[in-house]
Amino acid sequence: MWHELAVAFCLMLVIEGIIPFVAPQRLRQLLQTIESLDNEKVRAIGLASMLIGATALLIIN
Repeated sequence: MWHELAVAFCLMLVIEGIIPFVAPQRLRQLLQTIESLDNEKVRAIGLASMLIGATALLIIN
């Protein structure tokens, strides 16, 4: 189990690092856009992301 968690964490770091490496200016623009949103919209985006990810995991497994 710990091995799978470590692998998942490492993959998350790789995926999270792709955007800053490939398109740093676009990332800055995106962060400025997110900063201008109110907390409820940011939470809604986070919730949607978690639900999509959890659903994808259920479908895959």
